[in-house]
Amino acid sequence: MKSIKELYRIGNGPSSSHTIGPRKAAIQYRDEHPDAHSFQVTLYGSLAATGKGHMTDAAIQEELEKVAPVEFVWEPQIFLPLHPNGMTFRVKQADGSLSHEWTVFSVGGGALAEEGKPQGTTPDIYEMTTMSQVQAWCERTGRGYWEYVAECEGEDIWDYLAEIWETMKAAVERGLDTEGALPGPLNLRRKAASYHVKALGYKDSLRSRGLVFAYALAVSEENASGGRIVTAPTCGASGVLPAVLYHLQKVKEFSDARILRALATAGLVGNIVKCNASISGAEAGCQAEVGVACSMASAAASQLFGGTPAQIEYAAEMGLEHHLGMTCDPVCGLVQIPCIERNAYAAARALDSNLYATLTDGRHRVSFDKVVQVMKQTGNDLPSLYKETSEGGLAKHYETV
Repeated sequence: MKSIKELYRIGNGPSSSHTIGPRKAAIQYRDEHPDAHSFQVTLYGSLAATGKGHMTDAAIQEELEKVAPVEFVWEPQIFLPLHPNGMTFRVKQADGSLSHEWTVFSVGGGALAEEGKPQGTTPDIYEMTTMSQVQAWCERTGRGYWEYVAECEGEDIWDYLAEIWETMKAAVERGLDTEGALPGPLNLRRKAASYHVKALGYKDSLRSRGLVFAYALAVSEENASGGRIVTAPTCGASGVLPAVLYHLQKVKEFSDARILRALATAGLVGNIVKCNASISGAEAGCQAEVGVACSMASAAASQLFGGTPAQIEYAAEMGLEHHLGMTCDPVCGLVQIPCIERNAYAAARALDSNLYATLTDGRHRVSFDKVVQVMKQTGNDLPSLYKETSEGGLAKHYETV
């Protein structure tokens, strides 16, 4: 299992798999062909179906046009075997002939993969790849999940997570201070600022829940606008974990050191899912994005409130279990409806998962690892129209004004 640095990536929205990944691929291909006459890029499956709404073509074009013009070919009905997010880059000669073909896949969270090659070029640094293994290690050694992360990652992980936390906080605060409509044909009005003001007028539990909504909306709206966010585990689900951590630090005055440890635990949870299933909406539906984000935030909250390894595992399990089967059906291919509201609800659900787990001794029948297996199978069983193609669900029955 690879470093959580590959899970937490700083970049611009609206989509890690549809924007950050393709941009990364374009930069690599451009640098390998600095003398190209022009480029042809073919987008397949989910990348083609929702690419315009996710600004896939804009991200690729911005990088390739630094060398030569770009021509796009859209193939939304063709799904290549490895992953729904396939793309082929070619150099186009002056006579129209094509050469230097490279097919690559954006597999979620900004990561790239190629057919027949191991995903990523960085080494695996985690020997244990399931929650049950790490939990047993915690029980045996008396240490926490975050300490296993530190042991595998090394001391420099804390500087990295400090940068991640600062970027998350900045996204919340920018989002709270920005008003107006989001880009795209939906003309969707930003809500974070008004939710924040209204929530401050409530008392106790209503204020707490309203503020969590506001923080999640703030980051998700920044993402939808192409703002700078952290994949946690993806752009589309980037509002959940920051909302929970920002709220708990504000209300409970947790130190930055404790927040970074919670980020480490959350990263471990997301990494286990990424290793054993998927964090790609195009591959497994929104359960793999918002569901995993909720699971990560649930574990982080449980740790902050002093949860045992068993209680933290239970909180993470509930956060994911109760998103099983969630489809990815973005209206107009934009990361706006229903994505933004889902981030707010998942942040609140993460706090509920922590509370529920806290009231137990941590023992339960269905393990986190089992839920990850079920999520993977559920994703395999979902028809493609429910996996980030905007061909079914809410996307099919919504008309823009």
